[in-house]
Amino acid sequence: MSRTQKTVIVLAAFVALVLGLTVNKVLNSKGDGTDKVALLDAGIVLLPQSRSLPALSLIDQNGQTLKADEMKDKWSLLFFGYTFCPDICPATLAQMRQLQGMLPAEAKDKLRIVLVTVDPHRDTPEQLKKYLAYFDPGFQGLTGKQEDIQKLASAVSIPFIPADTSKENYTVDHSGNLVIIGPDGTQRGFIRAPVNNDKLATQLPGLLKSS
Repeated sequence: MSRTQKTVIVLAAFVALVLGLTVNKVLNSKGDGTDKVALLDAGIVLLPQSRSLPALSLIDQNGQTLKADEMKDKWSLLFFGYTFCPDICPATLAQMRQLQGMLPAEAKDKLRIVLVTVDPHRDTPEQLKKYLAYFDPGFQGLTGKQEDIQKLASAVSIPFIPADTSKENYTVDHSGNLVIIGPDGTQRGFIRAPVNNDKLATQLPGLLKSS
């Protein structure tokens, strides 16, 4: 087994452990267990307590500066991926486009889809804008310094393995989970991969009505 394969296994195990511990806390916390089970069945894992994002600056697809802890006013789904990804990224973004079409207009208006690149070496704002337009011009893209993106990913428990950019046609190992950010700019939970749009379309509208 290569070093890269071992690292991928460790990464996957870490993400699974974090989600497992979170699910256990959610199920054992006080409240309506029926709602929790329905959310978990849809792949939605809410944190027992919201988590603040680090105060660092990124660049959106229009070249504008955006502070990570200022994603407010709407609910946001953050997906950590990259435009040269051969499989999971285009599939996930296509599913997010489909999901938006399945949501009531009121819920859709409250939701923002954000691709945070794990490949800032190639993903310039221009590249992100061109790529996201294939899926939905309303999707937002974020790039920036490698170390800042890693800090954000670690803060929301979605670690990734930076690539060796000296290699031609390199790929980046990353998680397929999405991060749920509330309208107050704090992390509220995760959506586990693989996503199930039918179940998400049923459960998300209720979540998006909350503050």
